[in-house]
Amino acid sequence: MEQRAEPVQSRFGVGTDGFDLDDRAAIKVCTQDLENARRRKGLAILANGDFTLELLHGADKFRGRTRVQTEFIEDFRFSPHGIHKTISALPSAANLSSKIRDLSQSPSSKRPIAAQYVATFLKPEMLHIYRQIRALQAFQPLIFCQKRENADRFPMEGVQVLPKPRTHPLRRLWQKQLLGRPIMIYRAEARRLAGALCDAEARLIHIYFGHIGVHLLPLIEISPVPVVVSFHGADAGVDLGRPAHLAATRRMLARVHRVLVRSDSIAARLVEIGCDPGKIRLHRTGLPLDEIPSMQRAAPTDGAWRCVQACRLIAKKGLPASLRAFADFLKKYPHATFTIAGEGPMLGELRLLAESLGIGGRVFFTGFLSQENLRAIFLESHLFLHPSETGLDGDQEGVPNAMLEAMATGLPVVATRHGGIPEAVEHGVSGQLVAEGDAAGLAAEMLALAGDPERFAKMSAAAARQARTQFDIVVQSRRLEEIYRECVE
Repeated sequence: MEQRAEPVQSRFGVGTDGFDLDDRAAIKVCTQDLENARRRKGLAILANGDFTLELLHGADKFRGRTRVQTEFIEDFRFSPHGIHKTISALPSAANLSSKIRDLSQSPSSKRPIAAQYVATFLKPEMLHIYRQIRALQAFQPLIFCQKRENADRFPMEGVQVLPKPRTHPLRRLWQKQLLGRPIMIYRAEARRLAGALCDAEARLIHIYFGHIGVHLLPLIEISPVPVVVSFHGADAGVDLGRPAHLAATRRMLARVHRVLVRSDSIAARLVEIGCDPGKIRLHRTGLPLDEIPSMQRAAPTDGAWRCVQACRLIAKKGLPASLRAFADFLKKYPHATFTIAGEGPMLGELRLLAESLGIGGRVFFTGFLSQENLRAIFLESHLFLHPSETGLDGDQEGVPNAMLEAMATGLPVVATRHGGIPEAVEHGVSGQLVAEGDAAGLAAEMLALAGDPERFAKMSAAAARQARTQFDIVVQSRRLEEIYRECVE
């Protein structure tokens, strides 16, 4: 008679979505699971609230056994050749507490501490987050992250690095690939981070990006301080079509104190999936306007229009539509150029498209640029293109940061009615908007502006005015501190 495993719920009184009901939950893997294990080269079995795994290499050797036995251990070192017990890969509680105490005794600690959680501190495209944290005045930021990058570009004192545990590759296998759910931290990690917040006497924790909020859900559920989560664009759409991801996001939204959004369009998406509108606060991207020069644009008398787009080279940025529109524009203005500033996986594809359209000699790919060099290109340009599109995975923009900086310099924008773009670009005033994917419409608006120098000049002034009115980092930073006060008072 074939032996079948009892459901985990009936054996242990818990489910497999976080082991919420019992810290000593265990999952037994029976023979019916071994075929999947053999295909994936490994299978996760867990325990002890710290999520222990037993790796099954060559699952064939287990076929004669009715059940794989688990062992309760604190943690282990991941190895493709076996399981080795070890202490946690994370910093010890004593060491972490000592570092935090040293920081909290610094002169700046007289301000209340607002912990800031950024999983990777900091990727080049996250300059807006660095500016936001640096601009805090009423609160002292304390950074927690899993990984520190670009420290020379983004200097910051007191960054606390809590790396992923060595078991993370197997955690990913178990939670994401086998169970099909979002990856969440272990309970031991949550307890350690909660203790660090207490040691620092933090008044709140601000988690950047909605999917990182889901990743930290075990912390949010036991947090000793109020939790703020901010959504920036893609994190309000990608993966939410998957039931497990949607359910976890709803749990997270139900437990946090405030939800920050970069645009009203993001707020609407979150309300659609069940977020309490009373928790949502609009918090715009802030620009350091005193660092961004502005210049009134005039149409070039020789027809040498300079068009620019600055972004990651990914699908949602609509770069193929930009190239096709520029190809049409070039027919009337053959001395025009198009500069694409940024890096990304679509570079090769875009180069081939430019060549196939016969415009390769007029399109320039600069790669990633420093802020100084990017602003120099903005000041030399006449039109900023940004025809964003919704990705197949639901990925959408909030309000593109590079577009805002371009507007602040006085660049008129030709873009799409997508995400939060219409909240920053007033159609017919500070820019022109077309439907997503409408390359012909994009070209028509570019040609119309080029053919009307007076309208073009007015739009340049309006673009600078709109960006500088709505997206001043001083104003937005004080707004963020008001939201923090709502949480702590």
